[in-house]
Amino acid sequence: MNTMKKMLLVPTSALLLAAAAGSAQADSLPMDRIDDVLTHASEYGFSHYEEVSIENRGRVEVEGWLDDEWSADVEFSLDNGDTLHEQRERLITSAWGMSEDDIRQALDVASQEGMVEFEDLDIDKTGIIDVEGRDKDGRELEISVRQGSSEVTQIERD
Repeated sequence: MNTMKKMLLVPTSALLLAAAAGSAQADSLPMDRIDDVLTHASEYGFSHYEEVSIENRGRVEVEGWLDDEWSADVEFSLDNGDTLHEQRERLITSAWGMSEDDIRQALDVASQEGMVEFEDLDIDKTGIIDVEGRDKDGRELEISVRQGSSEVTQIERD
């Protein structure tokens, strides 16, 4: 390998390794911080939740419904609840998704299965709530729960 290729290979390899490490570790939040997230989202006006994702740099993204007509995708600061980004859309479908009780129940089930930090919660149109997070050893854990019950439909441990 000539000198020029070696000079390009080392920085490129380091950059790729850093990017892979950064994308492999999603930000997460201790399970008991869900109240902070839901307080900020409720104060904003959310009534139904389609997805709650912990983002980098102390941010949380919430997608859901403000009422039966308005859907929103909002990014909040976890520290103070400031709105950092928002997008609203008026739709002809009506509100659907998880209630705060559904979220708490799904996190409770995930906690019983060993999850101590969550990264993402979302619901599909069939009523399955997926909770992604980590156990006490930092291993990835994904739990699927049927909305409105404590029925676990699937568990994946990595």
